[in-house]
Amino acid sequence: MFKRLFELGVAVVLSLSVLVTAHPGENLSARQIRDEVDNAHVVNIINSRALEACQNDPEVKARKARAIARRAATFARLREERGLTEAAWLHRRSAAQFRQWAALSHNKTGSIDLNKESSNSDIFGSNTSCILTPDNANGPYFVNQEHIRSDVTENVPGVPMHLELQFIDVNTCKPATQLLIDTWSCNATGQYSGVSARGEGGLGTTYLRGVQPTDKDGVVSFDTIFPGHYQGRATHQHLIAHVGATTLPNGTYTGGRIAHLSQLFFDQTLRDAIEATAPYNTNRIPKTANLVDQFTGYAATSKYDPLPNYILLGNGLSNGLFVWAELGLNTSSNWDYYAPHASTWKEGGGYNNPNFNFLAVAFPPPTHG
Repeated sequence: MFKRLFELGVAVVLSLSVLVTAHPGENLSARQIRDEVDNAHVVNIINSRALEACQNDPEVKARKARAIARRAATFARLREERGLTEAAWLHRRSAAQFRQWAALSHNKTGSIDLNKESSNSDIFGSNTSCILTPDNANGPYFVNQEHIRSDVTENVPGVPMHLELQFIDVNTCKPATQLLIDTWSCNATGQYSGVSARGEGGLGTTYLRGVQPTDKDGVVSFDTIFPGHYQGRATHQHLIAHVGATTLPNGTYTGGRIAHLSQLFFDQTLRDAIEATAPYNTNRIPKTANLVDQFTGYAATSKYDPLPNYILLGNGLSNGLFVWAELGLNTSSNWDYYAPHASTWKEGGGYNNPNFNFLAVAFPPPTHG
């Protein structure tokens, strides 16, 4: 087992030797990458076995039935809100390492035309996985104490994306309630909000960042846009799960510990289609394919597919996407070490973390347009 994991780590390391990254904090040595990949995959195996043992539990089956009904209702609501009730709509299929997952289509829209006779379980019953592998890399632009809100778009242009995530505690096989889920991404042309680093949005910006508490089924939802890309990285969405955090009267949070951090990736075909539309097509930074991104090695295992399901709400990208995944995590974990924050949001704006060094790794020119 460990020999296989070691060989996988070496293969990933070899594939990364020529990569250049755009942001400080994402440039790891070959030894660091190998060690982190091995560690993350061992965690994955342990957590996967814990979840597999309870898949036939009546409560688990009932939760899955509720998830199917909820996703179907969300899909119908999003279409109605966009005036697409009568519009045609198109159809992720789901089993292995990242290359195998990447070869699949995660499009529940795609090349298959579904109709009113299609079963909700056919469309909304599949999940990316039942285990979320900590990839031990949150990137350098995590902002602490962000706003608790579900709509993070702030009128930023891009393909609308409604993101629904369901978190399951591997210790109990029950929904992971009382978590705060933090998500963020760059905009369509590769800039992050909330940080003062060169080429980014600045401390006074908050676009495409937000935090939501999980409900009784461990679910959070965000309205955002499909992320753009920057140099050396495939398109990705950041996730952090906070345990024990306290919400504040100003609509932010404080304290707690991080029980999970990772990045979701997206089908290459979907990426290509979206990158051809405005404003994504104004981004002149070279694209990085999923298969050569340095962090997909953390994210993918034979048990975990890091590419979420999606469905187009109408017959074109401009109508938006509904993206969903069911994710398992160990709420007893503590990944604080891997989540240094670049800045903190407080009343009146953002403040740099004095202990965070943006210049620890030099920026390769040019990073952003």
